[in-house]
Amino acid sequence: MENNLKFPTKPFRTKGGAKVPHRKNTAQCESVVLTDIPEVVIPMSQHIGAPCKVAVQKGDKVFVGTVVGDTDAFVSAPVHSSVSGEVKDIITMTLPNGVVTEAVVITSDGLFEKDPDLKPPVVESKEDFLKAVRASGLVGLGGAGFPAHVKLNVPKGKEIDTLLINCAECEPYITADHREVLENSWAVMSGIYAVKDILGVKRVIIGVEKNKPDAIKLLKEIADNEKADPDDVVRVLPLKSSYPQGAEKVLIKATTGRVVPAGGLPSDVGCVVMNVASVAFIADYLKTGMPLVRKRLTVDGSAIRNPRNVIVPIGTPVNRLIELCGGYKEECGKLLMGGPMMGIALFEDSAPILKQNNAILAFNVKDASTAKGGSCIRCGKCVDACPMNLVPCTIVRAAKNNQVDVLKEYNTMTCMECGCCTVVCPAQRYLVQSIRLGKAILREEAKKEKGAEVKK
Repeated sequence: MENNLKFPTKPFRTKGGAKVPHRKNTAQCESVVLTDIPEVVIPMSQHIGAPCKVAVQKGDKVFVGTVVGDTDAFVSAPVHSSVSGEVKDIITMTLPNGVVTEAVVITSDGLFEKDPDLKPPVVESKEDFLKAVRASGLVGLGGAGFPAHVKLNVPKGKEIDTLLINCAECEPYITADHREVLENSWAVMSGIYAVKDILGVKRVIIGVEKNKPDAIKLLKEIADNEKADPDDVVRVLPLKSSYPQGAEKVLIKATTGRVVPAGGLPSDVGCVVMNVASVAFIADYLKTGMPLVRKRLTVDGSAIRNPRNVIVPIGTPVNRLIELCGGYKEECGKLLMGGPMMGIALFEDSAPILKQNNAILAFNVKDASTAKGGSCIRCGKCVDACPMNLVPCTIVRAAKNNQVDVLKEYNTMTCMECGCCTVVCPAQRYLVQSIRLGKAILREEAKKEKGAEVKK
């Protein structure tokens, strides 16, 4: 085990991936705080797990940080008002991912008054720390939206020796995490030390792609500070700039050489992975007691007049955000919430910004045009590109033919939908969409099997 805890001098080799353009156009754009938001919409489902129940009523006065939704479910996280003002309405809405949920509409008074009951949490034990993280409403800010307190509550019998900080940010266009490091480096490192101490880990590795030399330099300067880190257990590892370097299982392999088994979790190989913005938020919350009410994200794309990094209240309508970035400079052909590889296409620009959003990308009609997919030529390029060692072409065929046994045999649920297979396909087939269909088939089959067991 001691050999595994040595700090690598270079990344371990990972499988697959795809060459995608970086297009980090806003890397040097300092984040702008936008507050001219007349109204916010706060959905009750902004995380993986059980949705929250609305905790306010129409006409209620709320402040920044007031709890507007919560639940007793363990895998969940409370949601808070991101503005001060009045609850205008409680509605039912469909989120970009198709989830139907309740949402609280709040009219802002423009004052951004903090909830008077907010105060920094008292943390004297691991239990206090986990309770505080849950109360903060923190979910994975890298895009997955998994409740942070659940991730940090390591199951009994699992020994965690390594904390990995994900600062790869490998999707094209997105630079929000890059700016987090440059603009909030104190909180980044302070949050890392807090999580390290609570978990009792023996080493911390900060993974940063090499296309961010200024972030690497700054993090190394702080991490090498003997006063802050006398035991030298926090180090920075520059990573190859390739996609999907920031995917959790790929990052674990690149930084530790360990392989998470199919269907397994990082804790199965002694790791906890946290996004750089998540640890920075933890530091700020422990200091101020202000829950997760605003988000740093990148606004870019060929249809955006003034691409930039912004910090906005959660629940800000996308169309208002785009207005504050100068509006559309030409007709928008496609609007994405997230990056071009794993982002979700929006069916309307009134959708609200969620906790886990890290980008809004708008492309003109030309850039949004897509090719017609052809027939599979059995070249195997999708197999070579898959970082999860899957056979995408076989999974796609099984999904179209509704072959449940084949979908199970080829570990369809292991697919993380990174899109590498689609990018490298010379026939320009939309493989990820078909694999999603295969996953849906397996989920439906699992429901049927569960229902049959209940009847017995």
